[in-house]
Amino acid sequence: MAEIYLAGGCFWGTEKYLAQIPGVLSTDVGYANGRTENPSYQEVCHHNTGHAETVHVVYDPQKLPLPFLLEIYYDAIDPTSVNRQGGDTGTQYRTGIYYVDPADEPVIRASLRELQKKYTEPIAVEAKLLQNYYAAEEYHQKYLDKNPGGYCHISKEKFQRAAQGAVNPALYSLPERETLKQTLSPEQYEVTQNSATEPPFRNAYWNHYERGIYVDVTTGEPLFASSDKFESGCGWPSFSKPIDPNVLHEREDHSHGMHRVEVRSRAGDAHLGHVFPDGPKESGGLRYCINSAALRFVPESEMEAQGYGYLLPAIK
Repeated sequence: MAEIYLAGGCFWGTEKYLAQIPGVLSTDVGYANGRTENPSYQEVCHHNTGHAETVHVVYDPQKLPLPFLLEIYYDAIDPTSVNRQGGDTGTQYRTGIYYVDPADEPVIRASLRELQKKYTEPIAVEAKLLQNYYAAEEYHQKYLDKNPGGYCHISKEKFQRAAQGAVNPALYSLPERETLKQTLSPEQYEVTQNSATEPPFRNAYWNHYERGIYVDVTTGEPLFASSDKFESGCGWPSFSKPIDPNVLHEREDHSHGMHRVEVRSRAGDAHLGHVFPDGPKESGGLRYCINSAALRFVPESEMEAQGYGYLLPAIK
């Protein structure tokens, strides 16, 4: 077991969000790194105690490495906001990562450096050794379990993404652009790096149904499972959902006089294709229309050897 203390705004929602991440063993809420001993909620809110509303997280680092846990935590906060999350304002609502194991500090700081690359504004997340932590009053513990309709600043969609998190992005890194030019075919390079589109019905996987997974050709990050692939008639590989909703990024695409939603990979930021709302209703109603050139197929028989054995249950 390992432990970390995470501040992310109102601890009611942050605790519920973190508790459902696979690999988290237990959570409790309290007040951290303030100037007073055993403060009450009222004192923290109104008497400038310096405490942050914080969640104490105990987790299994074998199942949930710290960089992966932090990636999921970042998704629930605005990391550039100072003393504010959602509609809550005050120093008690600041964001922070408070560690008890000094060996965690370089891991945390490396993670924050990577996070900063995604923003033009400075990251406001504190990274400090835990100085003190006092458990909050009992009625705050598991508050949203006791009060399902209670206030929460985190969206339902983000709760769902956290609960379904399965793929650790720290395991998959993007090679330099020159390396990609040497290792990818011209078509793979044009599709993933320049948002080109391969021809329909003349690509590797449009009618391929072997059991296994499809990974990002640029990084190896797992994207789709064969069990979620279906024949759509469009001439490109079609999937009803990704292996993990966090591995895909979506953005508006107004190219070619059309309004579409582009799908890109998380770790590689590679262009994959587009998502449309005309998929099988029984599977959620979405159709991820993906270029074969953006994918590499890993057969079920080779998943363990290639480091994807933990995803075998996703194939069903």
